[in-house]
Amino acid sequence: MARASRLAPRLAWGEIRLVLTDNAGISRLHSRWMGAPLVTDVLSQRYDAVPGQPAVSDGEIVINVQRALEWGPACWLRRFPKADDASAQELALYMAHGCDHLAGSDDGTPAERRAMRQRELRWLMAARAAGLFKGLTF
Repeated sequence: MARASRLAPRLAWGEIRLVLTDNAGISRLHSRWMGAPLVTDVLSQRYDAVPGQPAVSDGEIVINVQRALEWGPACWLRRFPKADDASAQELALYMAHGCDHLAGSDDGTPAERRAMRQRELRWLMAARAAGLFKGLTF
């Protein structure tokens, strides 16, 4: 989130909740928040400061763990054949994507999607280099 915050430096963060769910759970939330019962990998929602309260925004990132477990090995092992933490990589990617959205990034066009993915992969590589993936297995 620290890296994503650089995209919106004037935005102060309060609490960010991380919710782990499955296909059914994220579909229900997608229906409630977006109007259609779609199974997706991550949803994020920013809640702006309440008037009269401290000027901080709260956020919520909902991650579909079921999808990460299903897709992680297929997505990461073809890029990194010796990776032993493919599902963890996929979960981390979903978290980075949620943080990117909370900071205001959009992925409505192919160019925006590419820019977000490149940025998120850089964040993951920095996290890996810092040793943040050691011991993170399922």
